[in-house]
Amino acid sequence: MQINLSTRELRAFVALAEQRNFTRAASLCHLSQPAFSALIQALEANVGGRLFERSTRHVSLTAEGEAFLEAALRLLKDADAAIEGVRDHVARRRGRVAIAILPSLAAGWLPPLLARFHQAHPGIELDVADVLSDECLERVRSGRADFALASSRTDAPELRTERFCSDDFHVVFPEDHALAQRAGAVRLSELHAFPIVQLARSSSVRQYVEAAIYPHRMRTVMELEQLSTVARMVKAGLGITIVPSLTLFHFEQEGLAARRIQSAGLRRQVFLVRRSDRALSSAAQGLHALLMKHRPV
Repeated sequence: MQINLSTRELRAFVALAEQRNFTRAASLCHLSQPAFSALIQALEANVGGRLFERSTRHVSLTAEGEAFLEAALRLLKDADAAIEGVRDHVARRRGRVAIAILPSLAAGWLPPLLARFHQAHPGIELDVADVLSDECLERVRSGRADFALASSRTDAPELRTERFCSDDFHVVFPEDHALAQRAGAVRLSELHAFPIVQLARSSSVRQYVEAAIYPHRMRTVMELEQLSTVARMVKAGLGITIVPSLTLFHFEQEGLAARRIQSAGLRRQVFLVRRSDRALSSAAQGLHALLMKHRPV
C-alpha cells in the first residue's frame, strides 16, 4: 500500500513528540488546536496505527511512535537538504556548467570571462572542452555540454543554433616579408603565390580559407594542429599563414606582422548551440548570459 506523507504532517508529529503538549505543539506549527489535532489524526490514519497515547494531562509516544520518530526526523532532514540544494543551485551557490568551445576562443577571449564568473560564483564547477567544431556539436547533442560555441551550424532538430559573432581573417608573415610593405588590407587573391603554413584540414579555419579561394589552391608547405606551432614556423620564415582575428594573440610577438584580408567570402561565423528540448540550469543560464553580454565585436 502506498502511503503519502507531507512534510506538514511530519513537522506536526515531531513538534508533538518533542513538546508532549497539543497546545504548545499547535502554536509552534502556527495552527489552531482543533486543526492541529485533526492533522495528527490524519497522520495516524495514514500510517495505520496510533503514534501517541493521550490523556487529559499527558501525551506520550507509543512504541510505534518511538520507531516512527527517528524516520520522521531523517525524512525532514533529507527534505530540508533537498530544498536547500535547489535554492543553492537557483542562487548559483552550487552547480556545474559544461561548455564546448573552439580552441581559438577558449585560449584568448574566454579566460577573463570565466575568471569573472568564478569570482562571482565560486561554488559552481566549470567544465570547459576546447575542441573543434564537430566535437562541440557532438558534446551538446550527447548532453556532455550545456552549450557550445562552434563555427558550424546544424539543422538537427534536437539542437538550437543562434548566431554569436563573426570574425575577419588576417594574413600573418615575418616582418621582413614582401607583404610588410603593404599599408592596408591585402586581397586574398594576392596570397596564392606565397608558401603557406596551414592548420589541419579538420579545422574550421582551414575549411573557411579553402572555400574562399576555390577553385584555386594555396601553396601549402605544412599542416599543423596548434596555432602556437604555426606562429613559430611563420616566424622561422617557412611561410605565411591565414587566421581569424580572434586568434591573433598567438602571433603578437617580435618578428611577426599581420594585415587584414579583404575578401567578401572570407568571414568566419561563430554560433551558440544548445539542446532545443531542455532548459539550461540556473548555473548554465548565468554563464550563458555573461558570454552573450561580452560577445567579441
